Amino acid sequence: MTLSEPNTLATGPAAGPLAPSPAGRAVPLWLAIVACSVPMFMVALDNLVVSTALHTLAVDLKASTEQLQWFVNAYVLSFACLLMTGAALGDRFGRRRVFTFGIVLFTLASAGCGLADSSGQLITFRVIQGFGAAAVMPLSLTLLSHAVPERLRGLALGLWSGISGLAVAMGPVVGGAVVDGLDWRWIFWINVPVGAVAIPLALLALRESSLPGIRLDLVGMLLAAAGLCAVVWGIVHGETDGWTSAQVLGAFAANAVLLALFVAWEARVPQPMLPLSFYRVRAFTLTNVVSAAMYFGVFGSLFLLAQFLQIVPPRTPLEAGVRTLPWTLMPMFVAPVAGLLTDKVGGGRLMALGLFLQGVGLGWINLVADTTTAYSSMVGPMIVAGVGMGLVFAPTASVVLASVSGQHAGKASGANTTVREVGGALGIAVLSTVFVGHGSTASPREFVDGLHPAVWVGVCVVLAGALCALAIPRQPRPVESTGA
Repeated sequence: MTLSEPNTLATGPAAGPLAPSPAGRAVPLWLAIVACSVPMFMVALDNLVVSTALHTLAVDLKASTEQLQWFVNAYVLSFACLLMTGAALGDRFGRRRVFTFGIVLFTLASAGCGLADSSGQLITFRVIQGFGAAAVMPLSLTLLSHAVPERLRGLALGLWSGISGLAVAMGPVVGGAVVDGLDWRWIFWINVPVGAVAIPLALLALRESSLPGIRLDLVGMLLAAAGLCAVVWGIVHGETDGWTSAQVLGAFAANAVLLALFVAWEARVPQPMLPLSFYRVRAFTLTNVVSAAMYFGVFGSLFLLAQFLQIVPPRTPLEAGVRTLPWTLMPMFVAPVAGLLTDKVGGGRLMALGLFLQGVGLGWINLVADTTTAYSSMVGPMIVAGVGMGLVFAPTASVVLASVSGQHAGKASGANTTVREVGGALGIAVLSTVFVGHGSTASPREFVDGLHPAVWVGVCVVLAGALCALAIPRQPRPVESTGA
């Protein structure tokens, strides 16, 4: 099965699959895939690219250590906390409309970041970037699922996942290249022409969809956003402020209260923002656990290993970013294949294999990593870990969407993306805490001393996720009801 097969849902030449456009015209299916994937790539890239420029930002903006943390955390907080809200707004006001608005907002905020001449301005525009990204990320997957026929959905989701993986791969490379060769502001300015192309492309290639008659669950939206804000704030401050500090414990306590209120409200409201019936479907629940485990272990480990490549021996950010490519580029090639295999093999089996390979790759890297380690000895385990990551991305998206009825695709996608972001933030924070407890960045030897125990924690979490994936049924039973 290839993308050259005709699409029976639309009329047009048999030379390529066609999807109905907003005006009723048929457009090539590949164009719809690009329209969904390019904005997603842009916001996923921005989640990583700024970290490479932090040292330069500290000098140019005279930023404190706390401000440097907020250059990253301001985006993570606003993005993670509003993902489900973005999906809910799309269901109510039109998914393409909210998706396009998110692209516009993200693009304008990127221009604001490029023009910022103080730390406060940059942090403010990073928050607004996160608002736009929260509308783009979940709705890109929802719009894609509606744009492709059933028989091509696995391949389309695989391509979407591969492009998502490419954003992970290119974050350190693009950040390093811009910082080394241009001004740091170009990290944000490059989003402007991309957004200028993505906006008309979305309007041309994607059709509008919504849930007629749905009411916004405003109380649920507020409770979810506040609860997620509390838990993400606690996570990102856990390593710096101490996990037992009053403010971090207070944030987690607030999250527990808000989560309880959210669950109680969603159980009684006629049209909940997140139907609790989703979590009675084993495939949906376990896939979210798998997503959290993968992002916890992989991105927490990658955060430290990217620094290892800059410290042992000393390298520029660009040199270190290029050296991560054997790992981070693999999903681009593996995810489309995994998407095709999901229905035949079962998403849970592929996810289990992928997480097992990630655990093997991470453990292998950890065993060979030392102050005298040659880079060539790390390429093999990086490839193994990258293949594993690619085997998880596409099946995750497929199983999540198959677990719910089509009308709930946005809600399911928003919930899964939220879990991923929280898992990644928690992984970076926890593994950084373990690292600080056993080592430091003062010297290569001390860095390696902290790296080893931290990455072993990541390996354990990833392998635990693999066990959960084995329990995912091969054919999920979709949720049809709209209530809790």
